[in-house]
Amino acid sequence: MAYQSGQRGLQLRSLVKDSGELELSLVSLATPKPAADEVVVRVEGAPINPSDLVLLLGAADVATLAGAQVDGRPVVTGKIPEGALRLMAARLGDSLAAGNEGAGTVVEAGDSPAARALLGRTVAVWGGAMYSQYRCVKLDACLPLPEDATAADGASSFVNPLTSLAMVETMRMEGHKALVHTAAASNLGQMLNKICRMDGVGLVNIVRDARQEALLRELGARYICNSASENFEAELTEAVAATGATLAFDAIGGGLLVSQILAAMEVAAVRSAKVYSRYGSSTHKQVYIYGGLDTRPTELRRSYGMAWGLGGWLLNPFLTKIGAEGRARLRQRVVSELKTTFASHYTRTISLTEALDVPTIQSYAKRATGEKYLVDPSR
Repeated sequence: MAYQSGQRGLQLRSLVKDSGELELSLVSLATPKPAADEVVVRVEGAPINPSDLVLLLGAADVATLAGAQVDGRPVVTGKIPEGALRLMAARLGDSLAAGNEGAGTVVEAGDSPAARALLGRTVAVWGGAMYSQYRCVKLDACLPLPEDATAADGASSFVNPLTSLAMVETMRMEGHKALVHTAAASNLGQMLNKICRMDGVGLVNIVRDARQEALLRELGARYICNSASENFEAELTEAVAATGATLAFDAIGGGLLVSQILAAMEVAAVRSAKVYSRYGSSTHKQVYIYGGLDTRPTELRRSYGMAWGLGGWLLNPFLTKIGAEGRARLRQRVVSELKTTFASHYTRTISLTEALDVPTIQSYAKRATGEKYLVDPSR
């Protein structure tokens, strides 16, 4: 059906109630008429990333999810533990639209020449609320895709590609020469591997099982450490020493992994020290936590001297730091290598209605490596 200006479309919403109940629903909204510097995109692909699940599901216990039909549309409810509810106070009562990124066809454009030039084009979009049938967005939120690219090709053009590129940029800006990355078999980790191989950057990959290890070996990764190995800490130390890695990005967050990484960096640094110091090596070791796949507390066992740092890291603040020119440079590389370095693979493509099927939610909420879902709101 041809798009008509102001056409209504469905949007997936997430609501946390004061009672401690999560509610997921589909609402019908009229699409705004685009301003001069805006376009309307018919969304045809939007990935479910871990960062999307944080907003979509909040702190709900997925085992408590239950589905129903209200006015012919699916509604899912679930319970949020009392302790976790306090952490969500800022969003209580607010119905929030989810989906950080996606791609689709421009079906209406504002009056500016730049907007009109995108009519009919397939574009990637970084604008939030992408689990929607139609999105009205500013031009600077759009990334025109190559003529032969589909919406599925471009749906994940922002979060994982720009994050992996930004990690290498951070390494260079802070004076490090090699990296450690956890959750290394993920889509993002695979992209980071390809970037580091092309750019000649040493990379230590931390995985959690033999299947993930084999996947990375097929991609040509050189340094792979399996956290399930009995010799993990020794193997990690050798890999860090071989690469000279003094910077790590950790997607896990909880448990001892951060401490193990810092300890490996310290042992590697002490090996080359010419003078003993009771305070440990003078080599600065830095770990940035950028995810929370393990929700336990982060444990630190201080065995790595005094020259170390631990902090949080997010993509958006980094993109702000590098400015418009830096952002344009990274985005252009994504477009140039869309089907190679930054190719994404999906386990399953689902509609908005299927995205509110309880067994399907419980499946994509696992955040399992190699099981990435794509929402196609146009279905």
